[in-house]
Amino acid sequence: MSDFVIYMVFSVMESYTMFLLAFKIFKIDVYPKEMLFAGFLLGCFSYVIRVDYQMVEIDIIVQYLLMFCFFWLLFRVHFFYAAILTGMTYQAYTFIQTFYIFILNKIGLFSSIAFYGRIIDSYVLQILSALTTILISIYIGKKRKGFDFIPDKPNGKINTSTREKLLFILNLPTVAIVISIMYLFNSKFFYLIPLIYGVLLFCYIYLSYTKDRGGNEYPQP
Repeated sequence: MSDFVIYMVFSVMESYTMFLLAFKIFKIDVYPKEMLFAGFLLGCFSYVIRVDYQMVEIDIIVQYLLMFCFFWLLFRVHFFYAAILTGMTYQAYTFIQTFYIFILNKIGLFSSIAFYGRIIDSYVLQILSALTTILISIYIGKKRKGFDFIPDKPNGKINTSTREKLLFILNLPTVAIVISIMYLFNSKFFYLIPLIYGVLLFCYIYLSYTKDRGGNEYPQP
């Protein structure tokens, strides 16, 4: 029972910080209760799939799909933009995590078994990643560095620009890259993971910035 409680605490913490990062980046109102509720459900699914059944790859896919559904159905973000939010949030958070995995592994504080959770290595990684994400979110919020091209109407008709289509395409390889982390962990090519995420994030930020500067409105009556 204690293992489940500890796992849930850290899982909810991670999910909450990921939602927080997404909302700050795209200047969306923060709903703490709903974020905790979504984090709790994500944690329950994760515990059963990752810990009980040891199916890390399936857990990653399910978590990604559930987060997309929460953005879309719970937080009422338009279907198309919910996909963009999910992809960018996962890529940003995984970039932070892979950076810490690389550092912790170099100093001998991380092993491949940590991918299955419930050991000190995974908890240290989660704490460092969550704290970093919270600090970044606070900075973005205070400096108002985010983007505001996400439409307010969840069901409104939209006209997608080329930049938005590119933003959507950028999130397509997210799950595959996340899954590859555990397979490349002991490989000399592991450094490519944060490098790839860095490139994808740069593209996300550049396209979002240029899109924001365009000043176009998308909801149609």
